[in-house]
Amino acid sequence: MTANLTLSRIRAALTTPPVFPADAPKLKTNLDTNFLKVIAIIAMLIDHIGGVFFPEVGWFRWIGRLAFPIFCYCMTVGLLYTRNIKKYLFRLGLFAVISQPFYVLAFHPHDFVAEFTNWNIFFTLFLSLLAMYGLKERKWWLFIAAFLVVSLWNFDYSANGIIYMLIFYLCRNHPAVGAVLYCAQYISCLGVLPGDPLNLTIGGFCIDWSFFAIFAALLIFVPTHFELKIPKWVFYAFYPAHLAVIAAVQFIL
Repeated sequence: MTANLTLSRIRAALTTPPVFPADAPKLKTNLDTNFLKVIAIIAMLIDHIGGVFFPEVGWFRWIGRLAFPIFCYCMTVGLLYTRNIKKYLFRLGLFAVISQPFYVLAFHPHDFVAEFTNWNIFFTLFLSLLAMYGLKERKWWLFIAAFLVVSLWNFDYSANGIIYMLIFYLCRNHPAVGAVLYCAQYISCLGVLPGDPLNLTIGGFCIDWSFFAIFAALLIFVPTHFELKIPKWVFYAFYPAHLAVIAAVQFIL
């Protein structure tokens, strides 16, 4: 009898979508998402300029590591607050398609056809949000399908977006726990073997350049209150626009 009751409770927990209070924030982390998005697109721009024009200058890429986890966090906030998840997914999918030719031209201009299925970050964000929607609504088949697709095919950052969002979502009311779990991912980046010019070496101790994503935790888990007012379409349009500019500059040069 007790075992059956326990199984029923587990089944209910896994299949019943969570209920969030109407009179309280749905997260206890940073809800200043427009400010976070501005930081993320600046970091992304610096990262892409470095990746294309200064590929062996580390600090461009170090700053760029902030962008992806911040975008994933903002999507987690969007998942909890959006009134229409289908429209949210549609916007991500639309700009993923629009951005793809500019992405390939910016990063693989000499091998456009062969690299066209090297999918840009909007596709990764789309699948990460789709997976988390499946988790939130207890549609496990959707979570598993999105996780497998983003893991097995050539998507930028692979399944890391889902891992980030799982931490942000599950620890939404426990910022300290979320910060510890987030930062723990980067322990393996310390004391790596030298050789990559993008890594940071201090007195013979080498730090993998991916480690610098750890500093995004300060922005994600510590609330800010800048409360910028920026139309959401600006953030969507910036991605293909800056890729088009980078591709054009490469063509001119």
